[in-house]
Order: sequence, then C-alpha cells, then structure tokens
Amino acid sequence: MSELENEEVNKLVNKILSDYGRGRDIDKMALFNQPDVEKIKQITNKLIRLVFPGYYRDQVYKSYNLAGNLTVLIEDVLYNLSKQIEIVLCYDEICSRQENGEDGSLSSSEEAKFKDQAYCLALTFCNRIPEIREYVQTDLEATFQGDPAASSFDDIILSYPGLRATTINRLAHALFQLNVPLIPRMMTEYSHSVTGIDIHPGARIGKFFCLDHGTGVVVGSTTIIGDHVKVYQGVTIGALSTAAGQALHGVKRHPTIEDNVTIYSGASILGGQTIIGKGSVIGSNAFITKSVPAGTRVTIKNQELVLKDRNGMIIEKNDLDQSEAWFYVI
Repeated sequence: MSELENEEVNKLVNKILSDYGRGRDIDKMALFNQPDVEKIKQITNKLIRLVFPGYYRDQVYKSYNLAGNLTVLIEDVLYNLSKQIEIVLCYDEICSRQENGEDGSLSSSEEAKFKDQAYCLALTFCNRIPEIREYVQTDLEATFQGDPAASSFDDIILSYPGLRATTINRLAHALFQLNVPLIPRMMTEYSHSVTGIDIHPGARIGKFFCLDHGTGVVVGSTTIIGDHVKVYQGVTIGALSTAAGQALHGVKRHPTIEDNVTIYSGASILGGQTIIGKGSVIGSNAFITKSVPAGTRVTIKNQELVLKDRNGMIIEKNDLDQSEAWFYVI
C-alpha cells in the first residue's frame, strides 16, 4: 500500500472512530458484554442434536458410546448456554441502571450472583428437553400425516424447514418462559434466516402443529395456537396495528387459533381479540380481523379472469367458472 493510500485509510479510520463517539445506541463498543451471535447459533445447533440424536453429527465428539457422547454434549451446552445467559443478565442489569442515570458497573458479588443464576436457568432449561422432545414428536407425526409428499419421518426431520423452525421455536420458547433476555429471540431469528419462517419465541403453540412448506409464515409474540393446527406458506398471524409502539409491549395483540384449525396459504389473521374457533378452515388469501365461530369455513370470491382466444375474442364467462376448491389447492 502506498503512502498516499495509508494516509487516506488513516483519515477514514479517524473519521469513523469519531462517528463512534457520538453516544448513539449503535455506537456501543462493549463487545464482550453482549451475547455472541455465533455462539448462540452453535448452541442452537447442538440443542437440535439433543432433540434428534441420530440425525445430526459432530465430528468433534470421537466417542461412539451414546452416554459418553451425550455427557460431553450436555456439558458443552450447559457451559456455553449458562455463559451466554450470564452475559445477557449482566448486560440487562447494566442497561437498566444506565437508563435510570445510575452507575452501570456491577460488584464482584453481583457478578457471582448472576453467574449462579445463569447456571440454574441453563440447568432448568436442559431438564425440560424431554418435554420439548415430546412436543416435537407430535409435530413430526402431524407433518407426516398431513403431507402426502413426505416419504418418511427421516425425510421430514432432515429436509423440512417447517419442522426445523417449530423445533427451534419450542426450544427458544422454553427459555422465553424462564425470562431469559434476548437469547430466545436470537435463536428464532437464526431459524428465520435459515428457514424463512418467523415465529416469535413468545408464541404459545400446542401439540401436533404442522407447518406445510412454511416459507413466509409470520407468527407474532402473543399468539396462542391450540392442538392439531395446520398452517400453510405465506400465512401471517399478526397484530392489527402497532401504531402505539412500545405502549403495546406486553399487551395481547395477536390472535388465538383454537384446536383443529387449518389456515391456507397467504391468509392474514390479525388482532389480539381475534379468535379462530375450533375446527375452522381459513381459505387462501383471506384477510381476517374479527373472530370466527367454531366450524366456520372462510373463503373469498373468485377473481374475475379475462381470457381471449387466438383471434382476440373473449371466451364466455361461463367457460371460466371455477369451483371453490382452488382456494385450498397448494
């Protein structure tokens, strides 16, 4: 690099360093006081291995004994997860104090307290893995029963983004229930980036949940979903309005979907007071902002199509009539 280029680079470095000193939220430099995104991804993938022990392998673990492998894996998860939880607990406390105009530093005894608390949270979470696996098993069964394209359970576990997204969400939701800050959302956003499916860790989802295809599905944080619910691609279960911003934090603003509901592609169901009753079927592209009684079938009218033959003559409308069945074709 020439002397002139060195000078320009130094000027640029000084300019950006100066910009970092403006005290904005994006200017924080405490790199080691924040959770590590890559570590969270690694922990998530190791948790997936705990859920599906025979499907995902790690060449680091050389033992062929299941108990030995499991011991090493759990110790790994416990250590790294508790470390990341400790970081977010401390970080959360420091930020809270600074927002109140206090000194953000922690004493050694406070740091020790958060370390112990983090380990307890990580251990409590890991003890819930068998329960989480029970839910995942029902999701696997629902997906297999609901998708004639699935050739086997292995096919679904190894290749279906819907099951992967719901599995990560169930893991993240367990941490969310333990009031672990930030990490659950980092896990589900990692899943979002991999699968194209956006489920907030706060969403409560019952057993036998099936995401068919899944791409583009959005499920909001205060959503409640019952058992045996099937959702197709492009569905939004969201808030009716977020204009009030942070004033809505903690308020139920997403719908409740009761048991045995099917929601077809492109449908939008919005609002915290909106309830989709048991056994209802929501057709493709429906836009719903009010509650639907149990057993309801919701469709929209056919769009009017205009077709012309090779001579430019419009084909008679009667020739274009379609049944309602197209609303449910995927």
